[in-house]
Amino acid sequence: MASRFTEQALEELAIEKLESIGYHYLNTEEIAPGGEASARESFQQVLLQPQLEQAVARLNPTIPPVAQQDAIKQLLRADSPELINNNQSFHQMLTEGINVSYQKDGNLRGDLVWLIDFDKPDNNDFHVSNQFTVIENSERRPDVVLFINGLPLVVIELKNPTDEKATAKSAYNQLQTYKQEIPSLFHYNGLLVISDGLEAKAGSLSAGFNRFMAWKTADGETEASSTNPQMETL
Repeated sequence: MASRFTEQALEELAIEKLESIGYHYLNTEEIAPGGEASARESFQQVLLQPQLEQAVARLNPTIPPVAQQDAIKQLLRADSPELINNNQSFHQMLTEGINVSYQKDGNLRGDLVWLIDFDKPDNNDFHVSNQFTVIENSERRPDVVLFINGLPLVVIELKNPTDEKATAKSAYNQLQTYKQEIPSLFHYNGLLVISDGLEAKAGSLSAGFNRFMAWKTADGETEASSTNPQMETL
């Protein structure tokens, strides 16, 4: 029981820090399917569809609703059996926009639908949830998931800092298992984070453990003190 509490305390601390910088916490009722205010229709669904649809409409006001829905359908479609290929396709949509076409004034027009406002961060919705249940090849619950405009861009795996066997490496290994068993969650991944409460490292979806690195700065300008907790800086 003490071991679980310690890991839970680390989870709660991470959520508190995220809330302090503008993330809105989604509790179990809000994130689980079936409730009136739920952001998901099933445990297979990894996107927060209401937040996604609202963001697409807000960020693309000149795009007709039918074309906005077409962009979301493209986003939901997995064209490859390989996770890395699907993630690469998503990354292109995220950074370059999603190509759509629609009729305007009797002419077929091409345009781009954007998923995130990179120029004005405050124009986006930031949410955090913990113990985010996903059922695909099996049932798994990643510790903490960060959503931007309904997209699960960051997955954080935490380990008990008082357990000698629960290291950052074991958190990394846990993420590798998740990639095999709930790959749909990682179609939309932009960053993975692992921490044992002492060490905290970030890496890409395809990175090996030795490519996960500590985050060096909290403000993007000066290197954080080595006495600061790594998780807090990250």
